Amino acid sequence: MKRLIWVFSILLLLTAGPGWAGEKSNVVMVVPLEGTVGTVMETYMIDVLRKAEEEAYMVVFELDTPGGLVSSMTEITKQITQARVPVVMWVYPSGARAASAGAFLVMASHIAAMAPGTRIGAAHPVLASGGDVDDTMGEKITNDLAAQMRSLAGTRGRNSRVAERMVTESLSLTAEEALKEGVIDCIASDVGSLLAAVDGRAVQLADGETVLDLSGYEILREEMPTRLKILEFISRPDIAYLLLVLGIYAIIFEVLSPGGFVMGTAGAIMVLLGAYGLRMLPLNYAGIILLVAGIVVMVVDLLVGGIGILSAFGALSLIVGSLIIYRAPGGELLRFSMTFLAGAIVVLSAFFAVAAWAVLRAMKRRIVSGQEELVGMTGKVVQDLNPEGTIFCHGEYWKAKSSDGSPIAKDEWVEVESVDGFVLIVRKSDARRN
Repeated sequence: MKRLIWVFSILLLLTAGPGWAGEKSNVVMVVPLEGTVGTVMETYMIDVLRKAEEEAYMVVFELDTPGGLVSSMTEITKQITQARVPVVMWVYPSGARAASAGAFLVMASHIAAMAPGTRIGAAHPVLASGGDVDDTMGEKITNDLAAQMRSLAGTRGRNSRVAERMVTESLSLTAEEALKEGVIDCIASDVGSLLAAVDGRAVQLADGETVLDLSGYEILREEMPTRLKILEFISRPDIAYLLLVLGIYAIIFEVLSPGGFVMGTAGAIMVLLGAYGLRMLPLNYAGIILLVAGIVVMVVDLLVGGIGILSAFGALSLIVGSLIIYRAPGGELLRFSMTFLAGAIVVLSAFFAVAAWAVLRAMKRRIVSGQEELVGMTGKVVQDLNPEGTIFCHGEYWKAKSSDGSPIAKDEWVEVESVDGFVLIVRKSDARRN
């Protein structure tokens, strides 16, 4: 009887389970999306979309970005167009922007919205150095991105002509202008007004069209996990640069004063972390050259025993390189603190100069341990050197040999010139120090 009850219970769960799973969720996930479009944002959005497809009815991204990498932007737009849950891209809060790559994310979304006081556009591609792309290859890149923008806007029923101008002419629009030109669907100042504006709209998902029904919705805010927050912190322009500089300095210290591999290992880790952060950003190769040149000049100044002039130029090179090394699509739209970066580089350069000077001073200091410390000391002959014999030096008896082969009598004072294994090579001396 008990067995029949267990079987009946299992069958009931199996038949009821799909019905429960098929019930429409009323959860609306609200996800802050701020920072550079790169691998961190790409990973985060993919995770959120996967979770939303299982647990939510709709996902709203609060977007504020200066732009970023084309590769990450392309992958994110692909994920949005293939999503089986409605995606709302909301440029929020007031003062936020969807610049450059961010404009593509807005165009790819099922619902495009902006808050009052926000802006969108400036999506013309630029070189990694920050300059305009004006050669044949640049024209191809621009045309390709323009076609991608037209395709995304056309698929969502938006004004593809104006959307294309964001790429070809770096057009930027306010929220009101974007709504008037038909590149967004609505303007909303808060979540409540946003959901009210999109309720009842028909959207085309990957598995078919659906009409949004937001009656009795429940808002669930999703925050970025700690792991991605750490990676996002590393990918900040100023932090990534400082990690790279610190890593290089640590490796230089390891080369100047080898042993233990602590500094070398720590430096290698910091360089790897900095390289990860730099991968999130376009690089200006002139900035890279200035960075490397500045460090080389400071090291040369220390090695040749300069008076610090070269180190001053090296520090200046580091500061200038740090100010021009980062440029994102949209030019100055990428944010980082110049004051923090310049001040930190000055402090690091000063620390490097002092620490490296101390290391070099220690390297030039006379050895005070091991057999090599005996060089320069004096001893007393206790057995005639003809040319070999025995001397008393540094509180011990040593086998010794005359450096020029001449005999040295007992009780004469000698000075150690070198050490050959366990034999001291000595010469006659009048000094009597030990």
